[in-house]
Amino acid sequence: MPHSNALLSERGRLCLARCVVEDGWPLRRAAERFQVAVSTAKRWADRYRQLGPAGMTDRSSRPHHSPRRTPTRTERRTIKIRILRRWGPARIAYLLGLHPSTVHRVLSRYGLARLRHLDRATARPVRRYEHDRPGDLVHVDVKKLGNIPDGGGHRITDRQTGHHHRKATTTARYPHGKPKIGYSYLHTALDDHSRLAYTEILPDETKQTAAAFWHRAHAHFAGLGITIRRVLTDNGSCYTSFLWRDTLAGLGISHKRTRPYRPQTNGKVERFHRTLADEWAYAQPYTSESERRQAFGPWLHAYNHHRAHTALGGHPPASRVPNLSGQNI
Repeated sequence: MPHSNALLSERGRLCLARCVVEDGWPLRRAAERFQVAVSTAKRWADRYRQLGPAGMTDRSSRPHHSPRRTPTRTERRTIKIRILRRWGPARIAYLLGLHPSTVHRVLSRYGLARLRHLDRATARPVRRYEHDRPGDLVHVDVKKLGNIPDGGGHRITDRQTGHHHRKATTTARYPHGKPKIGYSYLHTALDDHSRLAYTEILPDETKQTAAAFWHRAHAHFAGLGITIRRVLTDNGSCYTSFLWRDTLAGLGISHKRTRPYRPQTNGKVERFHRTLADEWAYAQPYTSESERRQAFGPWLHAYNHHRAHTALGGHPPASRVPNLSGQNI
């Protein structure tokens, strides 16, 4: 769009056309005066004769006819495949013999949502929610990580060296003979409103461990002035146990479980665990499990108090908890 005071804005075009049509200027003289080509001066003069001042506005550059546009039948097939199979542009393009960018334009033209905005099971747009106050809902889940042998695992070494480190780290073995390094279980409680996280690295995910973790998590949130009213978990054995039920009931907290095979219902803590894996667990080449665990505390503090969260408008989770200390540490 031209600037309102540009030489050949709508006002400038009108002046040029009036000089030619009303004042009788030759096209060449008008073109020199307004520093445009003679053909340009003729075009605006002709439009002024036909439409008057209204003809000085910009017209759409869209062609009247597009002979190379994707046929309507192909567009319908594209939309049908997208709705029934929920494929992306690349897979649809390979099936129909089109270019992925062509399929993307067709999907955009008909306003079909991106796959990441749809629920994979029902193909309906994902309904996002957020509770109004800290503590109204806390997401709880467990993330399982393989321990790192002393000297580093195969992620930072070749597999032969990683296998040697595993053998050197422990003499415990599985029945089939492989060295048993073991796993770490990250139990996490994440507040729905603020995304404030409390995580502990524990040796298992039994009901006793989960219940003890929740007592400590509850005390942690209570110390921050957050009263927990409801907890959301998946259907893991530790969360369907009577011990877990009685633990929450004793604290006056209601328990809600996700539908089976629907981890997206507990998506906030699932997303936190993915961030945790990307930015801490596998972010750098740790040479031992103890080295990785030493880095966890500072990372979790940075996540809660300093890391910008996209769902919070670029602010850290601590910014949504009133009177929380430690933001400026």
